[in-house]
Amino acid sequence: MKVLVLGGNNGFIGSHLSKSLATSFDCKFVSMRNFDWLRDNFSPNCVINLVGKAHDFTGSAKEEDFYFANYELAKKAFQLFVASPANLFIHISSLAAIEEIEAPASLSEIATYNSVTPYGKSKRAAEEWLLEQTLPMGKKMIILRPPMVHGAGDKGNLNQLYKLVSNGIPYPLVKFKNKRSFLSIENFCFFIEQILIKRDKMESGIYHLADDETLSSNEIVKLIKEETGFNTPCLPLPKSVIRWVSKIGDRTTFPLNTWRLKKLTSNLVVSNKKIKVALSIQRLPRTAKEGLRETIRSFKE
Repeated sequence: MKVLVLGGNNGFIGSHLSKSLATSFDCKFVSMRNFDWLRDNFSPNCVINLVGKAHDFTGSAKEEDFYFANYELAKKAFQLFVASPANLFIHISSLAAIEEIEAPASLSEIATYNSVTPYGKSKRAAEEWLLEQTLPMGKKMIILRPPMVHGAGDKGNLNQLYKLVSNGIPYPLVKFKNKRSFLSIENFCFFIEQILIKRDKMESGIYHLADDETLSSNEIVKLIKEETGFNTPCLPLPKSVIRWVSKIGDRTTFPLNTWRLKKLTSNLVVSNKKIKVALSIQRLPRTAKEGLRETIRSFKE
């Protein structure tokens, strides 16, 4: 089976996916600029769109940057798929397309849109456009919404939390009790492999990805301390004080700002039932804690 992945294999997800798929599939990773080469040299059975721009914590990216990478290029990727012999299009969206901060209950694929940032809104716009398209006979389109994906090479919020603990800074978020869904990169790659293998069982549509278990920020800190041996103290500051401090981070380089505080302390749980039923998956390769421990160990290297 020939798989064409749009998006470089030198990024976080792409680098892991390229290694995972290489053993079972004829896989090519290319940039969106190489359309002419694709037409003449590779006839895929499946097109996976990894192209996109993630959250910008520095504040330097403009709204149009997100819309170009996450919306306009998604349209081009779909058009390439339609013109190709491929019968399966896998578009990597994000949970941020429907929710970025907090949800009162486990999110299913039919949850209403509530994106608030240029990243989430551009992902939402791409989904809406794709769902409006008419698929040619014999072709399928699968839209995947993962929550935060972590693993070796991850430089997101988990890495920031690791640095906080490893630097001996007292952990101040103890009073926040939350549950969040994550997705280890190993489980992400497993989902993709299973979709490719069992593609005949899959119906076109949206599917949520997630580890089977949820984790709280306090559990994550405990795992970091266990894996590293750091005896970083906990500082149970009042929530009001923490929120005030996070606002300072909005205007300075302080590692905790209001956005990161929300990502670390709010409830955001995802249901992966639909895709597990479709693929007849009983158990994922990694539990949430196993995947997180592997990520933490990678931070130490």
